[in-house]
Amino acid sequence: MPHASIDRPDTAAPTEAPGEPLRCDVLVVGGGINGVGIARDLAGRGLKVVLCEKDDLASHTSSSSTKLIHGGLRYLEYYEFSLVRKALQEREVLLKSAPHIMWPLRFVMPHDPAMRPVWMIRAGLFLYDHLARREVLPGSETVDLRRHAAGAPLKGLYTKGFVYSDGWVDDARLVVLNALDAQAHGATILTRTRCTEARRSAQGWEATLKTAHGAVVHVQARALVNAAGPWTEEFLRRDAGQKNTKSLRLVKGSHIVVKKMFDHPMAYIFQNPDKRIIFAIPYEDDYTLIGTTDVEHHGAIGTAQIDESEIAYLCEQASRYFRKPVTRADVVWTYAGVRPLLDDASGDPSAVTRDYLLELDTAQAPLLSVWGGKITTFRKLAEEAADLLCPPLAHTPSGWTEGRFLPGGDLSAFIGAPQRPDTDFERFDQALAQRHPWLPARVRRRLARAYGSRVGLVLGAAAGLADLGGEVAPGLYEAELHYLCAHEWATCADDVLWRRSKLGLHYTEAQRDAVVQWFATHAVGAAREPAVAS
Repeated sequence: MPHASIDRPDTAAPTEAPGEPLRCDVLVVGGGINGVGIARDLAGRGLKVVLCEKDDLASHTSSSSTKLIHGGLRYLEYYEFSLVRKALQEREVLLKSAPHIMWPLRFVMPHDPAMRPVWMIRAGLFLYDHLARREVLPGSETVDLRRHAAGAPLKGLYTKGFVYSDGWVDDARLVVLNALDAQAHGATILTRTRCTEARRSAQGWEATLKTAHGAVVHVQARALVNAAGPWTEEFLRRDAGQKNTKSLRLVKGSHIVVKKMFDHPMAYIFQNPDKRIIFAIPYEDDYTLIGTTDVEHHGAIGTAQIDESEIAYLCEQASRYFRKPVTRADVVWTYAGVRPLLDDASGDPSAVTRDYLLELDTAQAPLLSVWGGKITTFRKLAEEAADLLCPPLAHTPSGWTEGRFLPGGDLSAFIGAPQRPDTDFERFDQALAQRHPWLPARVRRRLARAYGSRVGLVLGAAAGLADLGGEVAPGLYEAELHYLCAHEWATCADDVLWRRSKLGLHYTEAQRDAVVQWFATHAVGAAREPAVAS
């Protein structure tokens, strides 16, 4: 049975001598996908890395995406060929690295003659198929929606469709896996720890970190990485003493979740009269995810929420295509995030570039700031960031992450040599069913998706459900909660229900409250301060 209290050695910072600051080569500020990706790459090159995140990992933009590993088909209209090619090259690299949290997905675009003409769509899809090499993902095709399965949920006026490939990702778990790999290579990951001040000298950076409970951590770093996402500009000006900085354009993207609109496993991409597109994607088995919007955000960065006009817009545009209208009453959940886009003076938020810029300042101690970016290109961004930082730190190892598995992604102990990411996962799930026949199929598959080959850390030596401890909420046992607290930085119910998993979407309010109560009464160690020098 799980123990009542939880030790959290994985989150504790190494303790220096009394009165001494925590010393490292690089301090990374920001626990979104770019921050953890950079920390992982640098740590794997042998540098001593500390990462601090003021909230939970993936608390904001990195858990509020449309959950796609994609090249960005619509960016071709804005002549973003370099960005699209880079993203297309990364799709299969990422799919192979973590087949449990990423998988191929086919997209159906119903043709609306009032929108883009057929020749334009075919030309775009030809480029999409050929801008980068494909090994796993099939190419595009034209289909007759009157006979194709994807046509059944659509209005009868849509008779022709175009089908192409991209990928799906559990975005919040992608962040956690990168943090786990960074830690495995020696990085220190400090969540709920804000960098309140960073001061620069010729010798390096002196930073002050403050935990959620008020403990102060002093850090001396040879270099500083600003990967604060929407807070990048604010952090530079307010906390790092940099007055002349670039500007971010903050664009809110919102999504709605409704009950399942169709039974097949494909997603839809819908063209709208305003020339934007939205996606309708199979989500969490029982739902359909619809989004996203592009709205200028002028409020507080960390409090973005969907507004009624965005809900109405997404319902209206989806209803243009689906036989069954999507109404406000159908919406069971919403989420919104703020994209930190580099301001390129574009009048249309949808046209603002999704590419990134890495800005390295070596006037004194190195300062690297990350401007913009998208989840698909995070690994390449991190590699390029490390390539920029290593020379001024007199460090020579080169990039290593391409072709490497993320934690849980190497399924060979269960299935032998990998073949294809999508079929490999199905083989893994079957092997897990043979090893643990007592696991209910839905629970087993969720655990397989979440943890991949690390699932043994959750199940331990369990020989039956009783060995997993109490069932705190349907399908959620104490053993998993203890694992998440001890190894994945979970400290409250929201971390588990909405980021480490999406179980909150499936639970009633009473069931969610049961998880809240479990944390209040059992997770003693989760409330402890990490062991840090102050």
